[in-house]
Amino acid sequence: MEATGRTALFICSVHFILREVNSDFIHIPSLVHHGIEGKSLLLSVETRFPLDDAEIQGTWSHTRPSGTRTMLVSFTKEATITDMMYRNHLHFREPNVSLLIQKLDQGDEGDYHLSLNIEFHNKTGLVIKEERTVHVTVDVPVSTPVIEQNPPYAVVEDKANVTWTCSVERGTRVEFQWLRDNITLGRSDRCHFSQDNSTFLISPVRKEDKGIYHCVARNPVSQGQHSIGVELNVYYGPYNLEVNSGQGLRTGEVFTINPGELAFFECQADSNPPNSYVWISKSRNSTQIITEGPRLEVRSYRLAQAEEYLCRAFNNVTQKQDEAQFTLVVASLGTGKEKHTQEGSSVSPLAAITVCSLFIIGCMLLIFLKRTCHPKRVLMNIYNRPLSEQKRPHLSGHEDATEDFGIYEFVSIPGKIESAQVSCRSLSRLESVQDMHTTIYDVIRHVPETPSHSLLK
Repeated sequence: MEATGRTALFICSVHFILREVNSDFIHIPSLVHHGIEGKSLLLSVETRFPLDDAEIQGTWSHTRPSGTRTMLVSFTKEATITDMMYRNHLHFREPNVSLLIQKLDQGDEGDYHLSLNIEFHNKTGLVIKEERTVHVTVDVPVSTPVIEQNPPYAVVEDKANVTWTCSVERGTRVEFQWLRDNITLGRSDRCHFSQDNSTFLISPVRKEDKGIYHCVARNPVSQGQHSIGVELNVYYGPYNLEVNSGQGLRTGEVFTINPGELAFFECQADSNPPNSYVWISKSRNSTQIITEGPRLEVRSYRLAQAEEYLCRAFNNVTQKQDEAQFTLVVASLGTGKEKHTQEGSSVSPLAAITVCSLFIIGCMLLIFLKRTCHPKRVLMNIYNRPLSEQKRPHLSGHEDATEDFGIYEFVSIPGKIESAQVSCRSLSRLESVQDMHTTIYDVIRHVPETPSHSLLK
């Protein structure tokens, strides 16, 4: 009994070991194949044992999607038997037991089952069984998709729906994908897709739906094929209406400008098609249309201290409108005025600096000349000469007058002068006399040429 038990345990252990090793005897690189209609497909099998050291026996069978099973090939190392219905369609490749399917068609889809028995020469009576199943699909490559928009014209937001349809001339098991501005679209409250994604509905259309739409079609044997883009034009707005100005100071909805300043205001809103704009002046009991268009020009000297304005934007297609109201205040703004002056003349600061510099230089020159060449001092030097020199006979004026050149001042003293000769004492008091009239003369030195000897003779 103990010997029988040990034998049974040994057999079980060997069987377990062989079962573990079996997985390495054959290898199929791919268990799923996507074939192209009209092309050949190889169901490759790799044997990982020496065929010369073993006997093999096996079959290839085909199970269609409907469930029908057909025996295709039976083979050993020495012989191969192929079903007569498939002789021109199948080719069994010895000795590695691979199967080649020629000119695939839709009938070749399904599961291909390989059953292989292996018996090694050194282990007679021990048969190893290997089974593998390969799934095969047959598809037609996808052609370039074409999309259609319905309606094919621009639509008004919140009032219309748009249906997109994508189709291909050729292709099986086609998967569709939708893009807007190269961004993938998914299901949402307003976006609805058919089961195969070939149809796409937007209900209702909004501003954010505008853009260029593409359809991408693919299947297992084709990479993504892109359609030509189609642009969806959506009429919307006005949105985000605002009033802006480059002049003055803005605080919330209040603009402040300097008295006498010319101000321009721009009214802008997001809209398709572009809005029509109207500017309205509001008073206590009435409103008045000032002008039409996005730009308003206001001259502050025509205003009171504060006045209210309104910009109204209207979309003629969507029949929607929006308004923006603001108050214009006229007040003195130092920075604003200086800015306006600088914009009026960019050379004014330079001119002012130049004039001031010239004025300072002129004043300094006048002070220097007055100090170095005082006319009253020259006159006093002349009258302070001795009386004998003053009574010297009158000569030609060229004898010895080098000391008399310079600047002279004629002094008119009010009152009657008794003597023709003015005393030095009286002249010395000229500087203290306030009520006098003076006239300054400049005597320029001129030395006459010396007469020649011929003329003297």
